[in-house]
Amino acid sequence: MFKKILIANRGEIAVRIIRACNELGISTVAVYSEADKNSLHVKLADESYCIGKSSPKDTYLNINNIINIAIHTKAEAIHPGYGFLSENTGFAKACEEFNICFIGPNYTIIEKLGDKSNAKETMKKANVPIVPGSDGEIKDVDESVKVAEKIGYPVIVKASAGGGGKGMRVAGNKDELINAIRECEKEAGSYFGNSAVYLEKYLDHTRHVEIQVIGDNYGNVVYLGERDCTIQRRHQKLVEESPSPALNESLRKSMGEAAVNASKAFKYNSVGTVEFLLNEDNNFYFMEMNTRIQVEHGVTEMVTGIDLIKEQILVSCGNKLSFLQDDIKSNGCAIECRINAEDPYNNFMPCPGQIDEYIASGGIGIRVDSAAYSGYIIPPFYDSMISKLVSWGRNREEAIERMKRAIDEFIISGVSTTIPFHRKLMDNKIFRSGDFDTGFLEHYKILE
Repeated sequence: MFKKILIANRGEIAVRIIRACNELGISTVAVYSEADKNSLHVKLADESYCIGKSSPKDTYLNINNIINIAIHTKAEAIHPGYGFLSENTGFAKACEEFNICFIGPNYTIIEKLGDKSNAKETMKKANVPIVPGSDGEIKDVDESVKVAEKIGYPVIVKASAGGGGKGMRVAGNKDELINAIRECEKEAGSYFGNSAVYLEKYLDHTRHVEIQVIGDNYGNVVYLGERDCTIQRRHQKLVEESPSPALNESLRKSMGEAAVNASKAFKYNSVGTVEFLLNEDNNFYFMEMNTRIQVEHGVTEMVTGIDLIKEQILVSCGNKLSFLQDDIKSNGCAIECRINAEDPYNNFMPCPGQIDEYIASGGIGIRVDSAAYSGYIIPPFYDSMISKLVSWGRNREEAIERMKRAIDEFIISGVSTTIPFHRKLMDNKIFRSGDFDTGFLEHYKILE
């Protein structure tokens, strides 16, 4: 077992990892920017070190500083959380070079899966269904036009190193395609340092369903059910739930087994998420595999009772998985609402600032993952998430009603939040029916 872990992250995920470490008897080291000096993860960790001023580039993306602090504190492992360096091949490799365990998959796996176009080719060989598109990265505009004409418009241009909704454009004809490629290449180069893009058939009227997997170093891979992430705005998830209202047991098993096959094709050895598109005919297609813990992992924990962070740490220690596929049982329904410091009445504009009053919801079946408190100042340099509010019920209807109650209890003053949006969504008839697709928020104006 590790004696000390450095958490290379901030906010609620850093707090979440510290709590898991405490339960395992592991000492923790927090790193923080000057803007985060009063953050909760700094207060909760056994040791804490400032790594720079404010910008992500100088702090939570500063590999040298983080590695140096790990060496200085004699931390045996680094947990990257999500975002920042969590899927950075160079960081994972640097950890290995300095004999520090990177809590995640091997850097070679991150590298292979980080190249979305090449990952698709590997999935194809593993008999995992993929969306029709280009064979790898697009070499030039002429090639993209030929591919688009072959598979038919509309098409979607995607960054090979992309994620988080960045570097994506839909094109309905040749002119739009040429513009989309230029825009995606520029955006991808700016965000990911890699301007390569690839092409896929754009599938309309689809759901976004992801499968949670975990593998160990002994060839064991297990899937822990699905999360439905269909409620999105500009490819950014707003609400997640498990189980998906769209899946029956047969489809759930097929998708789960496909996710396991996908993981085994890469000899996957950590927690990961295989993301699929599901169409109206119940055909599913591989999108990408995320090689980190997801923001929404708590949804899976609520229905399975398995602590994914602790399992991830134990697997990285060299332990075998503590359960088999037959041990995984999904109980009830869990729904997560991301409470962000954004103004839902003003195009979800970010609203950093001081939280004057913060009183989180509670009661049976409610979980709140957060690093916020009364007086906390939300800095403008990072993402705007304040809390993850998760409700659990014996069925979907109870989970929704419990979420409504929890939203009504939640008090956050001083900054605008997405609470009004989520409260309206829980009463929306289409959402409650469970019959919707990723275009839901384009067709239904929740706050009008």
